[in-house]
Amino acid sequence: MSERNRRIDPRELKRLSILQPWKSLAAIAADWAIIATAIAVSEYAGNAFVYLLSVLVIAGRMHALGCLVHEAAHYRIIKARRLSDWMSDLLLAWPMLATVDGYRQNHLAHHQHANTDDDPDWTAKRGMAQFTFPQKVARGLVQLLGYLVAVNSIRDMVHMAKRMSKNDRSTRGYKLLRLGFYVAAAAIITLAGIWREFALYWLVPFFTVFCLFLYVRSVAEHFGSMDYTDELTSSRTVYPHAWEKLFFAPHNINYHLEHHLYPGVPFYNLPELHAILMRNKAYADRAHITRGYTTGLPAECFSPSAPLLPSQHPVSY
Repeated sequence: MSERNRRIDPRELKRLSILQPWKSLAAIAADWAIIATAIAVSEYAGNAFVYLLSVLVIAGRMHALGCLVHEAAHYRIIKARRLSDWMSDLLLAWPMLATVDGYRQNHLAHHQHANTDDDPDWTAKRGMAQFTFPQKVARGLVQLLGYLVAVNSIRDMVHMAKRMSKNDRSTRGYKLLRLGFYVAAAAIITLAGIWREFALYWLVPFFTVFCLFLYVRSVAEHFGSMDYTDELTSSRTVYPHAWEKLFFAPHNINYHLEHHLYPGVPFYNLPELHAILMRNKAYADRAHITRGYTTGLPAECFSPSAPLLPSQHPVSY
C-alpha cells in the first residue's frame, strides 16, 4: 500500500468522495442570491460606502463561482457529466469569461505534474515578478494596488487567454453557442436599460477585487516558503480567519493540500477529510499549513532582506 493510501482508510475516502449534488446546487443558488442581494441593497442605499461594500461582496461571490468551476472541472458537481458541463458553463464559467473544458485541460495537467516542468501553471508563473518570493512588502503592496486599478487584472487575463487558446478543443458549434450567450446577455441588458448597473456591479468587481482575491489564493496554493521535494510541503492548506472565508477561501478552497492528495473529494467534504488526515501524526507533522491569508501567508512571502527587483532574485525553483 502506498504512503498516500496509508493516511486514510479506503472506506472513509470512498464515503467522502460520494457526490451530494444538492449541496453543489445550493451553493450555486446561494452565490447568485448573495450577488443579487448585494446589488439590491446598494441600489436602495444609494451611497458610496455601501456600494464599495457591495463590490467586495460581489467579488467574493465571483471568486466562489470560480471555485465551483474548479469543482466542475473535477466532475464534482453532479453525476451526469455532460449535463454538468453545460450547466456549469451557463451558470458559472461563461459569466466569468471562462469555459469548464478549457479550465479542465489546464488544471488536470497541473494535478498530474504539480510543480514540475510539465505543469502548465508552474511553467507559466515561474519567474514572473508577482510569483517570485520572498519579496519586499512594498513591492507586494504595489502588486495588490495594480489589481485595484485593473492593470494587473487585464495583464493576467490576457496571459491566461493566450495559454488557454493553445489547447482549445471546443467545436465550432460550442463556440457559436457561447457567443450566443454573450449576445443574448448584451441584448437583455440593453432592453432592460441597465448598462450602468452592469458596469458598476459586474465589470468593476470583476476587473479589480475579484482578480486580487484570485491572485492571493493562487500565491497561497503553491508559492512562498514552499518545499517542492515533498508532496506534503509543495501545496499549502490555509486556516482562514472567519472573514477571509468570504473572500479568499469560498467553498473550502483553502484545503488545497488535501485536494491535491485526493481530488475526488468534493468541496463540502474537505474539512472532514482534513480532520481525518490530521489524526495521522506523520501527516500533521509534515503538512504545510498556514494560519491566515492576511497574517501567516504574508509572513511566509515577505522579507525585509529580499531583493528589491525580481531580476536580482536568486533562482529558487
